[in-house]
This record gives sequence, structure tokens and C-alpha cells, in this order.
Amino acid sequence: MLLGHEAFIGYSIDILNMSRATADEKILSYNDVVLRRSDLDILSGPYFLNDRIIEFYFSYLTSCYSSEDILLVPPSIAFWIKECPDVASLKDFVEPLHLSQKKLIIFPINDNADVSMAEGGSHWSLLAFERNANVFVHHDSSGGINGAHAKRVYRTVVSYIASSDAKYVECSSTPKQVNGYDCGLYVTAIARAICDWYQSDGLKNLEDLWFSTIKEQITPSFVSKMRNDMLELVRSLMAKQ
Repeated sequence: MLLGHEAFIGYSIDILNMSRATADEKILSYNDVVLRRSDLDILSGPYFLNDRIIEFYFSYLTSCYSSEDILLVPPSIAFWIKECPDVASLKDFVEPLHLSQKKLIIFPINDNADVSMAEGGSHWSLLAFERNANVFVHHDSSGGINGAHAKRVYRTVVSYIASSDAKYVECSSTPKQVNGYDCGLYVTAIARAICDWYQSDGLKNLEDLWFSTIKEQITPSFVSKMRNDMLELVRSLMAKQ
């Protein structure tokens, strides 16, 4: 029997609501991060990584590199540091992070400038602070287009982290993405490489820092494989819970 117009609309809405409910289904709770079915879909295809996936992987790296010296800042906190409209309240927000006690701090930088828009923005980059070298380094896989956003974070946190003479460096040798959607994967890959460098060679090589490590390791094929590795990581953790 053919559906009437109103019945068809109602049926279509039911299907749409079911699809949304499925996408919103919780699939994994890891530390303080909850991933949903839609996040798995993002990892399964060539799509732009959202805040939750980056927060999940930063939390995973924190478990892998469990040093009190290292802080991987969640995207939501990095965004609020960048866009907080009330400088006075920012101090109370930042102090619990104990930034002055960390030796290595990594911020994911998003180009969203609208605090009313959740999951906004269209590009990710990474800002890393290394205390022994007293330097902030910005890594942008699209040639520094997030530079203004990274500098806002730098200017906001430098007084909480280090002396005011801490330098800001735009790393021109950051590996470049070859498409319009892998920027978040470059952020996660570079974050992992920096953490690995810090634990293995950090105090031995302060002049070049992690630059040569990233240049050698972070290639388009490596990044493509990392998407699959992250997908398998999520699935393996799902199987264990």
C-alpha cells in the first residue's frame, strides 16, 4: 500500500530520528572521553577529525607517556584559553593545569573563533612548549594558516608557563598535508612523535628539538596508516569494555 503524503513525511522523520540516535550512540568510554558511533564513522572514512577524536587520542597518549612532566591539553580547554572573553576568570581556569610545573605542553589549535559554535572550525594545527629550550613551536600542516590562532594561545599562556622571554617559532619544515581533511591526523601524529622524542632524546638534543624526527616520520602514507591504526585502537578498546 502506498503511503499518503503526511504518512510518508512522518515515516521519513522516524527514519531520520533513528539514524541520528544511532549516530549518537555511545560506543566507548575511555578515561574522561566518550566516543560515539558517529566518531567511528569519521575514522572509517576520509573525514575531518572532530574534537572528541583528538581528545580521545590525547588521553590515550597521556596513558602511554605517563610522565608528570608532559601535558596534552584537550581541545576544549585549548579553545577556551584562546577565546575566553574574560581575562580575569581565565586565571582560575588555567591555574589547575599547573602549567608552570610541566616540561612539555602540547595544545591542539583550531581556527574556530566563535564560542557559541560547538565543533566549529575547519583546520587543526599544534602548538608545543618545551621548557628546557624555553620555546613555543607551532606546527601547521597547511603552511601556517593557523598562525594567528596559535599566537593567541601563546600570548595568553606564556605568563603562566614560562618567563616572558619564551620564544614563539613557526616551524617551516612541518610536513604538509596533501588533502583538505587530514590536518587533525597530522596533529595527533606530530603529538605522538614529540612525546616519543621527549622520552627518548629530549634532554640530549635541544638545538634541533624534535624537528628532524617529525620530518623523517610524518609522511602522507604514515598519516593515512595512522587513521586505520586509530580506528583499530578504538575497536580493540571497545572489545575490552
